[in-house]
Amino acid sequence: MQEKDIVLDVLGGVKGSLAGYATFISETANPTLRQTFQQMRDGDEKFQYDLYKIAEQKGYYATSPDASPHDMNCVKTSLTATPAHMGMK
Repeated sequence: MQEKDIVLDVLGGVKGSLAGYATFISETANPTLRQTFQQMRDGDEKFQYDLYKIAEQKGYYATSPDASPHDMNCVKTSLTATPAHMGMK
């Protein structure tokens, strides 16, 4: 197995872990356990970003071009919509 394949495989695995943490955190009522999951998620996010930066430097991972200011504003607007705009009361 090539180094590139290993790095991309690990990045994919961490991405899956991060998605799992979102579920664990949102469904955990115990504050101590919730905090533990949040700390684990934070550590994995840092690890993922550090590994991503290495992969990008080595040319293993290419990102899309920067979004235009208009595109960023559209995303921001959609993400900051009030609950009423999202079909919630």
